[in-house]
Amino acid sequence: MGLALSLSCSLIWAADLRALSVAPQDVVPQIDGRLDEAVWQRAPVYDQFVQFQPEDKKPAAWRTTVQVLLTQDALVIGIRAYDPAPELIRAPLKRRDTVARDQDFVSVVLDPVGQRRSAQFARVSAAGVIGDGMFTAEDDVEDFAPDFEIEAAAQRLPDGYSVELRWPFAALRYPYSAGLPWRMMVVRNIPRQEASTLNVSAPLTKDALSFIAELQVLGGLDELQQQVRDRSFFSVRPELTARRREDSQAGQPDSRQREFNIGGELKWRPRADWVIDAVINPDFSQVELDTPQLAGNTRFALSLQEKRPFFLESTDVVGQTKADDEGQNQSLAAFYSRAITDPDWGLRATWRGTTADATALSLRDAGGGQVLRAHAFSTDSYVQPAQSLASFARGRMQWAGLNLGLLLSDRNYGGGQFNRVLGSDLSWSASDSDLLRGHLLVSSTKTSMDAEDGVAAAEQGHRVWLGWRHRSEDWSSQLNYEDVGPRFANDNGFVSQAGYRRASLSLHRRLATKSLAPLGEWSRFPTYELEWTLKLAQAQTLRDASQDVPGGELIERRVQPGFWIATARNTGIWGHLGLDQLRAKSGGNLHSPRTLTLGFESNPHDILSFVTAELEWGRRLDVEADRLGTGANLWLLAKLRIPVPWGLGLELEQQWSEGYVSAPQGGRSFTDSYRQTLLVLHLNARNSIRLISQDTYFQRREEASLAAMQASTARRSLMYQYRQGLSRIFSLGLNRADAGPGGLSHGTELFAKAQMAW
Repeated sequence: MGLALSLSCSLIWAADLRALSVAPQDVVPQIDGRLDEAVWQRAPVYDQFVQFQPEDKKPAAWRTTVQVLLTQDALVIGIRAYDPAPELIRAPLKRRDTVARDQDFVSVVLDPVGQRRSAQFARVSAAGVIGDGMFTAEDDVEDFAPDFEIEAAAQRLPDGYSVELRWPFAALRYPYSAGLPWRMMVVRNIPRQEASTLNVSAPLTKDALSFIAELQVLGGLDELQQQVRDRSFFSVRPELTARRREDSQAGQPDSRQREFNIGGELKWRPRADWVIDAVINPDFSQVELDTPQLAGNTRFALSLQEKRPFFLESTDVVGQTKADDEGQNQSLAAFYSRAITDPDWGLRATWRGTTADATALSLRDAGGGQVLRAHAFSTDSYVQPAQSLASFARGRMQWAGLNLGLLLSDRNYGGGQFNRVLGSDLSWSASDSDLLRGHLLVSSTKTSMDAEDGVAAAEQGHRVWLGWRHRSEDWSSQLNYEDVGPRFANDNGFVSQAGYRRASLSLHRRLATKSLAPLGEWSRFPTYELEWTLKLAQAQTLRDASQDVPGGELIERRVQPGFWIATARNTGIWGHLGLDQLRAKSGGNLHSPRTLTLGFESNPHDILSFVTAELEWGRRLDVEADRLGTGANLWLLAKLRIPVPWGLGLELEQQWSEGYVSAPQGGRSFTDSYRQTLLVLHLNARNSIRLISQDTYFQRREEASLAAMQASTARRSLMYQYRQGLSRIFSLGLNRADAGPGGLSHGTELFAKAQMAW
């Protein structure tokens, strides 16, 4: 890459965005989206945007301007999005953090540390809806879970729309001294029926290792660090929750209980580089239900996304665990906050410097959840002890392109029972196209959960992971190697499988844009990208005497050639053949399933704003029966925005998934399915009514070696919510849960929850 995007572009790149300091006599802008205060007339204007998607290295067709103001306590960013057809702007009322590619939006990506390792981002739609979070360069992913105290507004105009965004210094994280220049990039999304484009203010191309690889220097902040680095910010967010529950189960008397919970969170930033978080008696009940998952035909535990704010302050420093479709951890398997079930109190501190950062937390968990013990072919689950103390710390240092980290995790259950993990990790940017990552973790575990009598002796385990990622104009490749000992455990983390050695390779060969022109003419749709893909993987067991698993036994061998196409309307089409070998259990047969997987996603219409589906069909493995059978697995998600008069907004999301494998004698051996319907009526930008309906169903029919099984759940949630940013939230709702078969148990909950911030 370089500053000149291409010879055909003939564009001279201005590297910096610049901020204007607001003088004491100036009127500080009101955040109304209008950009009509006099100070905006003096602020430098930046408008050198280029196209990033669907095709990079091209000038942006429509003008976008950016201006940045520096006030005593915040950055104020004004963005003007010109549009020759403003009547086509898509600006629906939506929930926070649902600003997606089906809407017109602008986004500010900001890195106050200046290292381009991570960045905070804030999206603002043309309707003024906010979506914010953290972007991590090493994983090249954006996480919408963290929320920041930001203020934004949008204004529709005859020739487009404008946005004002106020980002307080209290919501930014940056070094105390010797800091690098702040970096920023502005993004504009333009969805249209014919094509959807993403324009950026930086010289970013698709062969960059991450989306934040080319953030621009934000000039005009020379005196900022001295002015604000010693300022202290303090906020308290008390919460009050009242609920009434009624539970009934067949053959047992009904139970009724009332709960009145007072708790809260505290955030203190004594100076620029330190943030202290505390939580006391929080109510972490899931007001928003988790998305259900098919779990009837899998050997491994499934992870869930974190939504609780206490755990989200420093996700970029912690390195939250993620898992791929096969349940394999592809990131630092160190801390999984969902392992914390019901904390009584918690305390954490986060520090950020120019070339180093660190975070540490400790909390007392009241328990009641699950503790996982993974094996090569399965994962055992135990009831979490009534009380435990969970602690975690991680620090990182950076030299040029090399990052080194140390971590310590401890789960103390009392009575001499514990789980401890010590480890180190590294990340090395060998070039603009290559990234090498890895970690080594060792664990020591002594608990009674997996002991027949008393407390088991301490057991040691290890986890080694090495990963290499390469990205260039023609190739995108990933190579991973994992070695996880049979006794490795991390009760503060997420371990879905242990006792194995696995190597995997993912290759993506990109075709040149010029060679795709005939495809567009043939299909009547432009073909922007075409990739041929090949995924290879092989996993073998490590010897585990306690599970009677020998060493060197093949668990899986995957060979999956495929393709990926990008075309109009943000449409992606993909598919692959599954030419795999799988083993369901140790000593079992080595099966050779043959499957075809096809999928797509698109923003087809302003009403049907997003739809995605994936179908796997062919000879699939029935894990419990240890055999192959004809079967399928289908997943569908559709999002609709239904026009409503009187300024209301209506969202409808429908998810449906079903999987099955046929029995040798005909009919289905099992059926595993779920449905979820989400309906949100926005009365205005602050008031909404939300309905969620979830149903899960699993049935296995009786066979010679298998007992019949049936399980089902039905959940209904109706909630009214008033939300003024993050400072004032009031929720009133009714939840109903039924579990089967035959609705054997019922639970009803009426709750009211209020959160305030000062």
